[in-house]
Amino acid sequence: MKANESAWVSRAFVPERSPSLVTYDSVHHYASPAYGTIFAGHFNEADRYVTNRPEGMADWLLVYTLEGEGYFRTPSGETRCTAGDVCLLRGGVPHQYGTAPECRWNLIWSHFPYLTETKYVPDADLLRISLGDEHSRNRVYRALRNVLQDSRERRSLWEQLCENEIRGVLLLMAEQSRKKADPRVEETLHYLSRHMGDTLRVEEIARAIGLSASRLSHLFKQETGSTLMDTLNEMRIRQAALLMKLSGRTATEAATDVGFRNYNHFASVFRRQMGVNPGEYRRLHHPASFFHA
Repeated sequence: MKANESAWVSRAFVPERSPSLVTYDSVHHYASPAYGTIFAGHFNEADRYVTNRPEGMADWLLVYTLEGEGYFRTPSGETRCTAGDVCLLRGGVPHQYGTAPECRWNLIWSHFPYLTETKYVPDADLLRISLGDEHSRNRVYRALRNVLQDSRERRSLWEQLCENEIRGVLLLMAEQSRKKADPRVEETLHYLSRHMGDTLRVEEIARAIGLSASRLSHLFKQETGSTLMDTLNEMRIRQAALLMKLSGRTATEAATDVGFRNYNHFASVFRRQMGVNPGEYRRLHHPASFFHA
């Protein structure tokens, strides 16, 4: 990402959730690598910042906006990006991008050569995905921060590490582009996953999401076709099955691990979802075990 194709020099980047603490890369003193490799940076620029490539470039470009506002201009038109937007600029597309007038633009970005995961995203000059939930925002920021660090330290497997992080962001963008779920439902699913082992009540979940219990219950059922508790139990049963199959946990241990406090209830839900009782499932998938259910 060169400002009018000028060079720049590396400095430090921000700890997660603390963009005000960062010492940013200077857009005027950065000697970027040749195209065709992975490199990254973190800028915070006023509205004089602009990059213009009328012939495009072979590289693809990922840009995640932390604060402020920027723009992209391609043959398809102009797209503005604000906090929480992740943009993918396709290789070979003529373009201009920069900070929006009278704004600053705090962005973390990475150039990368073609990866097969790009085939999963919509075929557009520029794809913009607005990440509505904190989990997805942190996930993309962490990925690009890791690319930034690994591409500079260049340890023995740095390219593979960077590619894995970029592939993850591309797949997340592909997933987000295919569904239009309410971000509060997305956040609820993340909450259920994080707190699967806890004793959860609908009121507690709703309070964490910032809705009333009745509103969240209605919204969740409308968006997913399932109730909160049914979805939570489905998550728990899938995880319990994996624990028995891969970790050698007994049925009783797996039930406790995933948040069931009553084994009979666990067994009933497990049988309904998996078609067999927990002990039988474990014997079928972990035959060498000497543990008892």
